[in-house]
Amino acid sequence: MNKSRIIPVLFLLLATVSVMGVSQVQQKTTPVANKEKVHLLNADSLTFDAAKSADYRVLHGNVQFRKDSMYMYCDSAYFYEKNNSLDAFGNVRMEQGDTLFIYGDVLYYDGKEQLAELRHNVSLVNRNVTLYTDSLNYDMVENIGYYFAGGSIVDEKNELVSVYGEYSTSTKDAVFNFDVVLTNEDYVINSDTLRYNTDTKISYLYGPSTIVSDSNTIYTTNGWYDTNADHAMLLDRSQLVGDQKMLTGDTLYYDRNKGVGEAFGNMFLIDSVQSVIMEGHYGFYNEITDYTFATDSARVLEYSRKDTLYLHADTLMSFVEADSTRILRAYKRVRFYRVDAQGVCDSLQYVERDSTLTMFTNPVLWSGEQQIFGDTIRMFFNDSTIDWAHVINNSFATQGKGANYYDQMEGNEIKAYFEGNEMRRIETLGNVLAIFYPQDSDSTLNGMLSTEASFLNIFLENNEMKKMVMWPSVKGKMYPLEQLDSSIMFLSRYKWYGDRRPVDKDDIFRRENEAGVTTEEEQRNTNTHKFNL
Repeated sequence: MNKSRIIPVLFLLLATVSVMGVSQVQQKTTPVANKEKVHLLNADSLTFDAAKSADYRVLHGNVQFRKDSMYMYCDSAYFYEKNNSLDAFGNVRMEQGDTLFIYGDVLYYDGKEQLAELRHNVSLVNRNVTLYTDSLNYDMVENIGYYFAGGSIVDEKNELVSVYGEYSTSTKDAVFNFDVVLTNEDYVINSDTLRYNTDTKISYLYGPSTIVSDSNTIYTTNGWYDTNADHAMLLDRSQLVGDQKMLTGDTLYYDRNKGVGEAFGNMFLIDSVQSVIMEGHYGFYNEITDYTFATDSARVLEYSRKDTLYLHADTLMSFVEADSTRILRAYKRVRFYRVDAQGVCDSLQYVERDSTLTMFTNPVLWSGEQQIFGDTIRMFFNDSTIDWAHVINNSFATQGKGANYYDQMEGNEIKAYFEGNEMRRIETLGNVLAIFYPQDSDSTLNGMLSTEASFLNIFLENNEMKKMVMWPSVKGKMYPLEQLDSSIMFLSRYKWYGDRRPVDKDDIFRRENEAGVTTEEEQRNTNTHKFNL
């Protein structure tokens, strides 16, 4: 054999043996504590040009390195042994035990920074989590991989995509920034900044974020969403928006499986179809059963017409019965205000099907100068306007006529009929007793009429009596004003509740004691009930 050809071959064989020999010596002599050292374990060939590349070795074929417990494989590499660094090319693979695998086309490892930079077709597999990107830096001290030009992380539950992302193989925490999208089979989360744990499946949202599903959309700037249990706690005035309702609160809790949302602090629940807003400092909404509940300064606003109805109670609830009839109920200390009518009672129910509102337990209703009360008051609406009111049992109607003078009517029941915003006719039925103060054209009172009959109709215009009809038999007596005294001026059921009447939309929060009197402390508390959208 030609000696000139034998010498290069021998040199290559010796170089390869030398590489293996050096590697084996290093493994034997390197202290175990030196976890930063990169060891060359294998290469099919090693070449170097002492003149041109004295600082690195060129490796080809089945190249393998080890850095502590991390193994690195490739087709070829430049090995900078002095700098403890390397450049790897072709079928790059990093392995750590049976839990971490990183793949790419190119690897640049900086031994000083202990940073692995992988480029092109990069994937990181950590048990059930896979990270995809075209450029990944992996910090081998902190065990954190991060991409900065777009990438995604996928586990068995979700896929997360962002411009920037980082993933810790130790803590399983992932952080995403810029155009973040988390896709679940039931919803999609869009955010500016999101932190996610691949073990707990909990995502933490920072900055403007939306959670979009077939049933609703959630808007928030701060909170967390458990994608495994499908419930969330959302802060900083978050919103839950469905097809017909929008729930807003300082803090929202939402359980997607149960369809339940709870709002804490400054709660608003808007029903755009019913033109109703429910407020309170605590609210509950079930989107499956369409049940809503509010308490702590609870208030309902019905705004289907120009004059909004404002209603307050200790507790408010709205629900749909089996026949698809919506019902609103208010419990304890009910007070409401609208331009054409105001009222107070202990509890109240509104039935949407027949547009009836029923006031229970000591109800009092005012309209203009008229005040009516009884055991129960039922109001009937036509297109959100009061059509007529029915006072059932112990019925009484009265109107002030100046200092200490009051028109009064009592009977078994009273029916009051409205036109526009005014009461225009009052019917009193059964055992009617009445006191009236007839007036001259200049409004001067010219005496008191005390009368009784079976039936009485009063016709009003501009809150003044224009006509009175009594039948079938009538008894009565006229008294001059100078002969009047308190023993004959008032019927037995007479009471004047003018001090209890709500005077505006905020006055409905005025709290009264059991006697219907506003105490000084309760009046101060009234001023704390403020809501801000």
